Amino acid sequence: MIKNFIFYAIVFLPGSNTFDWDNEEIGTPGAFLIRNNHHSEFYLKSLTLEDVPSHGVIHFPCNSWTYLPAETPISLLKYREEELENLRGDGKGQLQEWDRVYDYEVYNDLGNPDKGPQHARPVLGGSTEYPYPRRGRTGNPKYESRLNLALSLNIYVPRDERFGHLKLADFLSYALKSIVQVLKPEFESIFDKTPNEFDSFEDVLKLYEGGLEVPEGVVKVIRDNVPLEMLKEIFRTDGERFLKFPLPQVIAVDKFAWRTDEEFAREMLAGINPVMIRSLEEFPPASKLDPKVYGDQTSTITKEHIESNLEGHTINEVIIERKLFILDHHDALMPYLRRINSTSTKTYASRTLLFLQKNGTLKPLAIELSLPHPEGDQHGAISKVFVPEEKGVENSLWQLAKGYVGVVDSGYHQLISHWLHTHAVIEPFIIATNRQLSVLHPIYKLLHPHYRDTMNINALGRQILINAGGALEVTVFTSKYSMEFSSMLYKDWVFPEQALPQDLLKRGVAVKDSSCPHGLKLLIEDYPFAVDGLEIWFAIKTWVQDYCSVYYKDDESIKKDAELQSWWKELREKGHGDKKEEIWWPKMQTREELIETCTIIIWIASALHAAINFGQYPYGGYPPNRPAISSKLVPEKGTPEYDELLANPDKTYLKTFTSQFKAVLGISLVEILSRHSSDEVYLGQRDTENWTSDAEALEAFAKFGKKIEDIEEGMKRMNNDEKLRNRYGPVKMPYTLLYPSSEGGLTGRGIPNSVSI
Repeated sequence: MIKNFIFYAIVFLPGSNTFDWDNEEIGTPGAFLIRNNHHSEFYLKSLTLEDVPSHGVIHFPCNSWTYLPAETPISLLKYREEELENLRGDGKGQLQEWDRVYDYEVYNDLGNPDKGPQHARPVLGGSTEYPYPRRGRTGNPKYESRLNLALSLNIYVPRDERFGHLKLADFLSYALKSIVQVLKPEFESIFDKTPNEFDSFEDVLKLYEGGLEVPEGVVKVIRDNVPLEMLKEIFRTDGERFLKFPLPQVIAVDKFAWRTDEEFAREMLAGINPVMIRSLEEFPPASKLDPKVYGDQTSTITKEHIESNLEGHTINEVIIERKLFILDHHDALMPYLRRINSTSTKTYASRTLLFLQKNGTLKPLAIELSLPHPEGDQHGAISKVFVPEEKGVENSLWQLAKGYVGVVDSGYHQLISHWLHTHAVIEPFIIATNRQLSVLHPIYKLLHPHYRDTMNINALGRQILINAGGALEVTVFTSKYSMEFSSMLYKDWVFPEQALPQDLLKRGVAVKDSSCPHGLKLLIEDYPFAVDGLEIWFAIKTWVQDYCSVYYKDDESIKKDAELQSWWKELREKGHGDKKEEIWWPKMQTREELIETCTIIIWIASALHAAINFGQYPYGGYPPNRPAISSKLVPEKGTPEYDELLANPDKTYLKTFTSQFKAVLGISLVEILSRHSSDEVYLGQRDTENWTSDAEALEAFAKFGKKIEDIEEGMKRMNNDEKLRNRYGPVKMPYTLLYPSSEGGLTGRGIPNSVSI
């Protein structure tokens, strides 16, 4: 180690220091140890020594050495072990801003029961009733969800996990907090006085074309509570009297193409929740709910409802040919539906059947909307079936039915596909990695870029989005049951099934076929998410395989890696402790298990999150296309609501799904959540060129980066192929969500390395 080699300071500038060098006495530096004794902290990323006698420039990227535990130089062992002990902490006390401790805690900070029973929420995690992934411990969970606007920025996350200044942490938290805490009551006061709310789709379009006029009294409240630069960024103010938003891509070319059946179905393959559709292998669709508790939940859709739209085939034929598909939101929702409908929400469990046509597109065949039986769950469901119609009240009812499907799918997307299956499940991996794998460990170096900013954004999410009364409870149909609902769905989460090939096989939308690329045949050949996703998945897996082969030559080296084994044990037993007894966990005894595990982690954090997240504004920024809440049930014949449906179906649709206040709030949120920061690091990139000292690993990463670039070019070519109708659809919106590269801002493309927003 080199110590005390700065003998005489000639000049000091930020980031530089000049000193004399005695080459014979000091020698050539091979490493350095630095301690900061100043009260101001700084982050050291690299050190460059220039004009070193006989050597010229010597560059030290921090944390660039890579050693397996058993191969660590003796002089570094002490520091390796000491650092891990510091990062684990002692599990006691409140953690402070300057701490770097990583530890686990259950989600016991979502409610605020001191304000009354309506603000209480169950603790998620640590019980069989409410299992959940663990979050980062703060040591002071009782008060987290009660922090005021300014203090919310100071919620504890380990020091190394905090946003960089370019991440605009202040903006993100102020923006979201402002919408929920300051603007929410003011805008509710306006819109509650507007009984008809949006009267037409043209009224909705004014949000993008001219904006909504805001009364002067509300402007003053906003001006007094929200920093002007934040307000402009959130609401794109054109003067202070209007709310105006960017035009979402889904209506950029055609304002009404979103209403077509083809686009409704296409978004199940290329929209923001393309991970739900599955092959229907039995008819009528059956339920897996316990009949002793929920009665007969078998679908009431009959062959008479759909056979006329099967291009001359029978139901048995299309099932055998695997051309019948279903978007099934029945079983997940039915156990909670009675409680959800006791709130201001009024909605249905849904099943949507679709047929794969000769031209490769999906045709909706029928939608079943179901409610719990009024006499009790044990009596089964009360269901209605709707089929496509082009004219009259039947068409109006069909459009309403599609809207209810959108509501349920939108909520499932936000709570399960997005929050639970990316944000929440990845946090335990981050904690375990930092507690058990040294920065010298090759697997730490492989995974670390895919953890960037996740703990910080999740901590803010607990403050702003998923807490009692937070933005998700306001903008998602599940209301105060939102997080409880996500806990129920965590029971079905299986780690190995997060691998894209396994997911596609499980859903029956792909079959194994050695003659096809990657050994999989897609039953819907023009399935943009699956086609592009498989290219990304196997590129990631090849990179992981190449990287791991540098350090692990055989299975025995996996078994003998003490840090790796401790990491995997703690991840299962603590991080995802409510699932520690599951037999599906990899044993971490072979190289293949390590490669598959790391590939899944990287896939979840990068491509899966990108596909789920960054289309939220392009598709959901226009609420009629992706309604998030329904406030009325389907009108019954003989009621005034049915008469209004006959007279003005568009107005009925908007009154059912699109209130002005919740539209403004929802649009504001998805616009923020769909943006890339200006300092984003994308798949195939690193924030430091010399992130490792191992040339073989750098060479493998360069090959991976080139492969990612080639994949993007292939995606662009497919998007220009007019035969692939699902890649652009009636809305003329190309599928770009898995384009790896992007610029900052609202782009509808780009795969960041991590769950960073």
